[in-house]
Amino acid sequence: MSVTLREMTVSDIPEVHQLETELFPEDAWPLAAFESELAQGETRNYWVYESDGKVIGYAGLCTVLPISDVQTIAISPEFQGQGLGRKLLTLLVETAKERNALDVMLEVRFDNPTAVGLYESMGFVTIHRRVGYYKGGVDALIMKLQLDALQGQEEEHKA
Repeated sequence: MSVTLREMTVSDIPEVHQLETELFPEDAWPLAAFESELAQGETRNYWVYESDGKVIGYAGLCTVLPISDVQTIAISPEFQGQGLGRKLLTLLVETAKERNALDVMLEVRFDNPTAVGLYESMGFVTIHRRVGYYKGGVDALIMKLQLDALQGQEEEHKA
């Protein structure tokens, strides 16, 4: 199966929303939220993974300097564990750097150890815990990746 990554278009929204409701039944964004996000192209970047003509993953980033925010990131269960989520997150971080953000922020359900592990493995650190943030009373971890520090490390490695 081939998987392709491309920018999300308005025509992808119904499929993205369907996957969203399957993956996050309690916390799914309404259809209008995706429409609103895509309409804000000056501060938003969205991508989809596609396999055999079907959307199997998506991610979005909002950048309002000095911060970029991971708005959403998701991979269909049958495609998880193949590094696709890591590639999407890497793309989000690279885009944040290109947009000159100093930090990338995200929030994640405390009860999602797979996602938390991915974020930590890429250098995100928990800076706050929002008690009862998600439906069902689940806490959110607020995580941050400091890009200016990363860019300094990259420059040191080049020297």
